[in-house]
Amino acid sequence: MSDYAKKDLPTFFIEQLRQTKVNFERALDCKHTDFDDLYPYMNEQPQFFWYKRYVAWSELLTVVRLAEELGVEWTEDFSEQQVEFIKGKVLQGKVLDYWKAEEEQEETISQLEEEK
Repeated sequence: MSDYAKKDLPTFFIEQLRQTKVNFERALDCKHTDFDDLYPYMNEQPQFFWYKRYVAWSELLTVVRLAEELGVEWTEDFSEQQVEFIKGKVLQGKVLDYWKAEEEQEETISQLEEEK
């Protein structure tokens, strides 16, 4: 029997959700993801970062859909606003702008200003 068959299904999906959330957030921040390794020659192209975000978003929606179909509660690691974005399914500009909580955005801005 494979290791996946021995895992607790809800625990497995919670782990997958956390990983896909982190991956999406890294894509939003234009940080390195596994997707960069698949297409290293594309890093020079400006549209690559948009494509990378859409791929990460699609992956997140897929894991959420599977969790829902299996009856796994997936909303615990997401803010109410993030849950609404996911339920809306469309990666709109407001998702990109407001995915992170205001406190996180202010913290990121402060860090960027300190680096200058």
